Amino acid sequence: MKKHKCPICGMETDDEKYRPFCSKHCADVDLGRWFNGSYAVPAENLDEADYAELEKELTEGQKADSSDDLSHY
Repeated sequence: MKKHKCPICGMETDDEKYRPFCSKHCADVDLGRWFNGSYAVPAENLDEADYAELEKELTEGQKADSSDDLSHY
């Protein structure tokens, strides 16, 4: 089996059960970091113009979806 390095503790292991981690403990440590906000996915702040553009695109998409309705056949 191919060995991999645990991203939490750095231990090399070939155990596939908790991959990419070496153990349940390291998997739980990673999960805890997500829960407490240590990890975060970057996001962009939107201004009013961005919201208006997104709303327009959503509205146009809904209109296109309704015109594809074939229930009248």
